[in-house]
Formats: sequence, C-alpha cells, structure tokens
Amino acid sequence: MANDNTGLTRIIKAAGYSWKGFHAAWKYEAAFRQETALSVVAIIVACWLDVDAISRVLMIGSMLLIVLTEILNSAIEAVVDRIGPEHHELSGRAKDMASAAVLLAIIIAAFTWAMLLWARYH
Repeated sequence: MANDNTGLTRIIKAAGYSWKGFHAAWKYEAAFRQETALSVVAIIVACWLDVDAISRVLMIGSMLLIVLTEILNSAIEAVVDRIGPEHHELSGRAKDMASAAVLLAIIIAAFTWAMLLWARYH
C-alpha cells in the first residue's frame, strides 16, 4: 500500500500516529507508566544537579533510552500477542529478547548515572 501523503501532511499524520502510540503505551502498559514516572523524576533531578551540560544530557538521554526501549518492547509484545495466545518458542524468544533490551537500557542508565555522579561528587 503506497503512502500518498507527502510534505507537511505526512509529518502531521506521523505525529498523530506517534501520539496514538504514546497513548496506547500509557493506557495498556504498567511498565511504561512506571518507567516514565521514574524518568520524569530523574530528569528533574538531572536538571537540578550541579553538573555540566554533557553530563546532564547523558543522564537525561539514558532515562529516555529506557522509555524508548520499553515502547519497542511493548510493541513487540503486542504483535506477538496478536498472532495468537498459544505458546510458541519463537514468540517466547521474541518477548524475552525485547525484555532483555529493556534490562540493558536500565543497566546503561544506572551505570551512566553512577559514573557521572561518582566523578562529580567523589
């Protein structure tokens, strides 16, 4: 199916689809709500801390990486669940790998915050 939308119309429609994605993640995914709330608090803290701009960007970016990865995880889970409720090894593997990606994003954020705060306040 070809997309006939170009220019500003395409951008506006894409923004609408993105908003629907955020809304669906918020409505149906508890992990997304929790990680978003944690990220908002962490971003406020990052803005409040006396750190240089690069450290602040890394701290905020690492939190946004968690939220981004959780959205992708939720999308993969939705597609797998859409295929069918019966257990299949590949479906389980896809969900497990998406979950592992979220865990890696959390580890990256924790490591980033720990290293930057250690370097600043040690």
